[in-house]
Amino acid sequence: GTPQKYDPTFKGPIYDRGCTDIVCCVLLVVAILGYVVVGVVAWTHGDPRKVIYPTDSRGQFCGQQGTPNEPRIPRGAVVGVSPNRAVLVSPRCPRPPQICVSKCPDRYMTYLSAYGNTASLEYYRDFCAPEFKNSRKSPTEVLKDRECPAMLIPSTPLARRCLPAIQAKKGVIMVGNETTYDDGHGRRRNVTELLEGAKKANVVLETRQLAMKIFEDYTVSWYWIIIGLVIAMVASLIFIVLLRFLAGIMVWVMIVMVILVLGYGIFHCYMEYAKLKGEAGSDVSLTDLGFQTDLRVYLHLRQTWLAFLIILCVLELVIVLLLIFLRKRILIAIALIKEASRAVGHVMSALLFPLCTFFLLCLCIAYWASTAVFLSTSNEAVYKVFNESACPFSGQTCKPETFNTSNVTKLCRDAQCLFAFYGGETAYHKYLIVLQFFNVFMFFWLANFVIALGQVTLAGAFASYYWAFKKPDDMPAFPLFSAFGRALRYHTGSLAFGSLVLAIVQVIRVTLEYLDHRLKAAENKFAKFLLSCLKCCFWCLEKFIKFLNRNAYIMIAIYGTNFCTSARNAFFLLMRNIIRVAVLDKVTDFLFFLGKLLIVGSVGILAFFFFTHRIKLVQDTAPPLNYYWVPILTVIVGSYLIAHGFFSVYGMCVDTLFLCFLEDLERNDGSAEKPYFMSQNLRKLLKKTNKGQPDA
Repeated sequence: GTPQKYDPTFKGPIYDRGCTDIVCCVLLVVAILGYVVVGVVAWTHGDPRKVIYPTDSRGQFCGQQGTPNEPRIPRGAVVGVSPNRAVLVSPRCPRPPQICVSKCPDRYMTYLSAYGNTASLEYYRDFCAPEFKNSRKSPTEVLKDRECPAMLIPSTPLARRCLPAIQAKKGVIMVGNETTYDDGHGRRRNVTELLEGAKKANVVLETRQLAMKIFEDYTVSWYWIIIGLVIAMVASLIFIVLLRFLAGIMVWVMIVMVILVLGYGIFHCYMEYAKLKGEAGSDVSLTDLGFQTDLRVYLHLRQTWLAFLIILCVLELVIVLLLIFLRKRILIAIALIKEASRAVGHVMSALLFPLCTFFLLCLCIAYWASTAVFLSTSNEAVYKVFNESACPFSGQTCKPETFNTSNVTKLCRDAQCLFAFYGGETAYHKYLIVLQFFNVFMFFWLANFVIALGQVTLAGAFASYYWAFKKPDDMPAFPLFSAFGRALRYHTGSLAFGSLVLAIVQVIRVTLEYLDHRLKAAENKFAKFLLSCLKCCFWCLEKFIKFLNRNAYIMIAIYGTNFCTSARNAFFLLMRNIIRVAVLDKVTDFLFFLGKLLIVGSVGILAFFFFTHRIKLVQDTAPPLNYYWVPILTVIVGSYLIAHGFFSVYGMCVDTLFLCFLEDLERNDGSAEKPYFMSQNLRKLLKKTNKGQPDA
């Protein structure tokens, strides 16, 4: 590309600009209107209760008022069962009928044994279909009409379903203290036949128990977690303020502190590893142990602490080597960070702007999630004709309300109209998968647009600082709000263009991940290899587009050009200064990463000592927990997000100043006619001076 030439009229972000990429702006507005229509249609047809509440074989919700499934006994009769009725699943039927019940059965019983016994039949009636009233029917007719299950098995409630209460005593699998059961047809079966079907349910049960324990930990530690996040926010804010006045000292202190924190982590892991030597069970490998819901088990293994030790040692070594080889570039990076600190000091409102971006992103996530749930639950109950003998209507759609009066029952006396699945045959139901895909695509597009709006706003504010020859006198009164107004008024189309390109790549990556998940069981090695290559290529492409978009938005904020022109100019400018880009810009990113690592590490260590009762002053204050890693991980993740929010402002400031700095070197030569706009510190470091001009 051609280097920028001197322009005496150029004084920073251009105010006399026009709208750019209008077609993309119109396309975004149309897409948003379509997205709203999709949401309204989904909310009209969807029913989130289908995700939560079970249904019987007719597709009716259990416990729904005004239906036969409304409880017939006082609610809450069984511990662990919702006030709504649970679903009793008959495990031996090829297509098991689901019946809503008030409580799960607690004994073995068959309909044949209950028939003729008034007390037993009254108990059995609770597990029959609501319309079952004619107890004078023969057992054969009742079972044929599927009004009652053939047998009852002692069950426990799980996720509003009744599943066999399988337990192991001294290595023997039992259900209700029995090893065999009557299948209702006069045959004795072993309870191990129920084991395979209940394995997945046991996994769900363990996961549910884990989730409940985690929830309990949150209920007793939430205020301490909030205190930890507040500490992280205060620490980040203090760090940013200190960078404003002591950038050089703070950077070196940060580097030393990160090395010390990692060093302490290495020491602690080694001490734990050495302490477990010789203890029973500590030498079991992670592969032999497998997945355990109680994660504290892993902390009693030497291999766990050895893995932590190796990871921290590698990280410490990499950081030390980078510091040794980049020590000269770090000085220039520190000067750039000092300049960024001054810019942030003159635009302090920029530190609060990420809250606006965060709020808009939360709106995007909430709308996407709610629309996805309503779309996935907007299917209707589909009823099919089921029968045991030959019938021309078998498998056809039917309506339970009119089925008994239709010709089907006359031609096929054993036919039944039963709930088959949730679906639909309308045009809306046929294109549900397309609407789900559109929902995902719009989420990526809008989320990227919100991020782009934040980036171009910050870039415009910080560019106003750099191109002010007399800082801060030549800066506009409200640089952040001015940049935000320009971005929305003139460049909504350009932001939509850049975010659209990125959204397309991200949707392709999601599709590839979905295909990879579906092909895991396949044995086609070539397909797996090709898919892995595509995933790698599109990951690299996404990173490149993010980098290009970020710099294109800076050019848009300064010059007001369209997206393609801005991207091309930014790319060529960076290519003409590839050495500075590859070293200087990435060194500042590395230093900011160390800053985030320092804040997260410090708060994480404090949380670890607090929640493990190792701080004697507040030993009795820390709450008792099932898993102390739950609040610790929450504090660590939250601290990183908070630190990232503060440092993202600095990161955008550095990138903007760096691009302006490269433009300044090309436009000006330091003479009286073409003075540099860069600060005195940057000029001294680069040995550049304004000839015949006093330093600004």
